[in-house]
Amino acid sequence: MAEFTETIYALSSGAVPAGLAVIRISGPSARDVMDSMVSGTVPARTTALRTIRTRNGEVLDNGLVLFFPGPNSFTGEDVVEFHLHGGRAVVSAVYRELSTFDGLRQALAGEFSRRAFENGKLDLLEIEGLADLISAETEMQRRLALEQSSGGLSAVYEAWAQRLTRGRALIEAELDFPDEDDVPGSVSDQVWSDMTELANEIRRHLGMAKTGEIIRDGFKVVIAGLPNAGKSSLMNALVRRDIAIVTDIAGTTRDVLSTDLDIDGFLVKLYDTAGLRETEEVVEREGIRRARTAMESADLVIYIEDMSVQPDDSIAPSSALRVGTKADLRGLSSNPYDVRISVETGAGLDQLRQAIGDRLREMVPPHSLAIPTRTRHNDSLAECISAVERAIANDHIDLDIRAEELRIAGAALGRITGRVDVENLLDVIFGEFCIGK
Repeated sequence: MAEFTETIYALSSGAVPAGLAVIRISGPSARDVMDSMVSGTVPARTTALRTIRTRNGEVLDNGLVLFFPGPNSFTGEDVVEFHLHGGRAVVSAVYRELSTFDGLRQALAGEFSRRAFENGKLDLLEIEGLADLISAETEMQRRLALEQSSGGLSAVYEAWAQRLTRGRALIEAELDFPDEDDVPGSVSDQVWSDMTELANEIRRHLGMAKTGEIIRDGFKVVIAGLPNAGKSSLMNALVRRDIAIVTDIAGTTRDVLSTDLDIDGFLVKLYDTAGLRETEEVVEREGIRRARTAMESADLVIYIEDMSVQPDDSIAPSSALRVGTKADLRGLSSNPYDVRISVETGAGLDQLRQAIGDRLREMVPPHSLAIPTRTRHNDSLAECISAVERAIANDHIDLDIRAEELRIAGAALGRITGRVDVENLLDVIFGEFCIGK
């Protein structure tokens, strides 16, 4: 367990003013601070209504006080929480009093969670899941973050690490005690069979990285088409508010505009782009270049066409969702479309939302949410697979070298959970947190 000499404090609830403000204190002096500011005793892990005062006896507020003795606390240290009225003046007054204690200081971003990690209360995957849970905006983001913060993904990686450790142990036993009766002969065959299956499991798991990216970062949908086809009108209609400027002038949209949409619990990031055409106007040409770049990186392109005019040969990507607009007008094009809509009457918009959801679910099939969610996870998993595959393939080299490859694979998994060689990652990871977490 790590030793921290300073005691930290911070507001751990939402910004004030609010109905409630929670000030958290953690460290070796937490109990002494509580005893100095609270009238009466506070039983451990029990809410107690108390008067919070300065050391000079001035009443600051009446509120609930909780005391969690370490190591059975979030950080593994003594932790005190003041649940106060959420006014700025109340919080400021308590902060002023706390600042007068020796050895007390305000917490840095993510410092409570970092102490929890250093004291073995949470691993890095659980810490990252907690950060995602705090920032989750959709149901699927919440479920993905909860799976990670509750240790589901850590359990998967820990089981794999144990198999790697067992494989190394059997190989080293064969190397060290080749003539012993209790070491079965040629255990290598057993080890490499299991390692082959393990590599396949990790490869399948890594194949779900795109799913994790879509759930966590959003399903990228780009609206594209010729000028005046109704792209900006469609974007406004889907989000039910005016995001993009709509005019009859071709080339009004010059840049890529974006907004978020919740479809079936998934975050959908919607992008409006400049109309695709040949132009000599410098600013519009740059907008068109950005539009094409957005289309290339999109998870789904909605290519829309004005059905009230006979369109030229479609330049829609083959995988695009083709949408015909202005379905409320007469004399419409007979071209085939996946969906026909009218933003004036709302016709077809529900079908379009359903079509987007269908495309999304094709890329995110039902499965366990114990899946990788960050680039660093993917990089370490790829390194792990490579090391295991080298150990399996190089059957012509010494067993001790192949065992070393398994050690490298285990170290790669360990870096994901924070068990080995992660000091350079900590500032980045904990910097994502708010101050009071």
